[in-house]
Amino acid sequence: MARKGDFSEILLRRRIISQDQLNEARQVSKDQNASLAETIIKLGYASGEDVMRAVAQEHGRDYVDLTEVTIPEAIIELVPESVARENAILPLSKDEDALKVIVSDPYDIDTVEKLRFILNCRIEIALAPREKILEAINKYYSQIEGESADSVLQEFTDTAIDFTETATTTAVGSTEQVDENSAPIVRLVDLMIKEAVLLRASDIHIEPFEEIVRIRYRIDGILHKRDSPPRRLLAAIVSRVKILARMDIAERRRPQDGRIKITAGDKDLDLRVSIIPTSHGQSVVMRILDKENIKVGIRQLGLSDYNFQQFTQLIRRPNGIVLVTGPTGSGKTTTLYAALNALNRPDRKIITAEEPVEYYLPGINQVEVRHNIGLDFARIIRSMLRQAPNIILVGEMRDEETASMGIQASLTGHLVFSTLHTNDAPSAVTRMVDIGVPNYLVASSVIAVLAQRLVRLICTKCKQQNVLSEAVLRDAGIPPKLAAKANFSKGKGCSNCNKGGYRGRQGIFELMLINSKIREMIFKSVSAVEIRKQAINQGMKTLYVDGIRKVVQGVTTLDEVYRNAKRTEQDIISEDIFR
Repeated sequence: MARKGDFSEILLRRRIISQDQLNEARQVSKDQNASLAETIIKLGYASGEDVMRAVAQEHGRDYVDLTEVTIPEAIIELVPESVARENAILPLSKDEDALKVIVSDPYDIDTVEKLRFILNCRIEIALAPREKILEAINKYYSQIEGESADSVLQEFTDTAIDFTETATTTAVGSTEQVDENSAPIVRLVDLMIKEAVLLRASDIHIEPFEEIVRIRYRIDGILHKRDSPPRRLLAAIVSRVKILARMDIAERRRPQDGRIKITAGDKDLDLRVSIIPTSHGQSVVMRILDKENIKVGIRQLGLSDYNFQQFTQLIRRPNGIVLVTGPTGSGKTTTLYAALNALNRPDRKIITAEEPVEYYLPGINQVEVRHNIGLDFARIIRSMLRQAPNIILVGEMRDEETASMGIQASLTGHLVFSTLHTNDAPSAVTRMVDIGVPNYLVASSVIAVLAQRLVRLICTKCKQQNVLSEAVLRDAGIPPKLAAKANFSKGKGCSNCNKGGYRGRQGIFELMLINSKIREMIFKSVSAVEIRKQAINQGMKTLYVDGIRKVVQGVTTLDEVYRNAKRTEQDIISEDIFR
């Protein structure tokens, strides 16, 4: 018999965890000041169900498998929904003057006392994993503040697209189905995700304000407003998302990150979830990650012929650092994965360090940064080098230690890919110096910098010719001879592009090759402005010029280029724009 208070011995005896795993969990829980049970689950050594069964045995309590019991409605009604959600508890049965409730923490005496005071009866407890309790709360409390499922759903679906002929979207691990008997919030969140996927959205934004909850989808980089549910539904919507993402439903003061796996038709998608507290409540962003997006080849990225040839030669170099720069959402990950896919062969070993791993690539060793156990970029790179890789990808060079480790890897014969958040390619050099890397190390290791943005493409179904005035051409810097050969176009708007005139996105690029002249300038700590001038003199096409190339070809519009790139006096557009 296990010692009282020692559930870990039960897990060991059942061979659910090993002694080494238990020792590591104890050390991590001590370092992070977290409970041992939570740490074992977080490290993935045992499921919440296994741990809770052991805890229940340790305390002599009943363990409840919520998938195998049905709780009568009369029992559910004994505890108000607000009390159940706030305390993550569920009533199970009533016996004379005692109410048995399901909890996840046998040590939480305060909650038991609070329930005894609120319900005015003796409280007995049974145990179940927290996430199972939260799922059951959504299942049993099918009425939200007196509103029926139909009325809640109607508020969102009055102008919704028709889902009846589309494939269903179900969260992996969720037991609820989208039907008339499901809780309205379950169906509401499910429909929201389904609609976003069908509209090709990259993000779902749920934003609380004083009187409304604003829902927006980011489609081709632009946010589109959706119907606004009533403000009183915010807590239930956020709780549902947290349950799917396996987050702490009771934590409302700190930011949280999680992940949801869904199936939409024949697609398996991941949703990366971020929740932050705001002045009016918790704001949620769900980023939809579609594996199809990373199957593009380098040719499909939108590089000009010259840049394509230079880039394909660069990624076949045996060593050095290739940096891809741009703001969040500019397509850096897609570009890097396209390069890795081109290099992914049986005779090469590729290791990545990412935060988080957005897409899983077959044949490539991917490591996810986990700061909670001290696994940061620098530590991963240090361990990577013992694995004898040919190619390394570092998600982002954000500090001196990470950048220095990446540089050391390149100087010892490895090809290193990484990203930086800078406005253009030349600024990447000064950015690395700013974070503490000596300029001589930058000059000797970086072989190229690729800056990029994403512009929307004109819809091919409703594309039509567009005539630009002389004043517009002059402001854009497009010479008359080039304008005479141009194929200026715009989208009229149709069902294919949802009346917007655009469908899909492609990159505009700025590729700076580090040759001997620029390397010498880096050694001398020359400014980014001077390095930019030299790069342009050597043939670099800037982001703006590459954007104008796509405008002249009828691929995108001037508005899109202006939205993503700023014209400077150095941006000279000439006849060799198509080089």
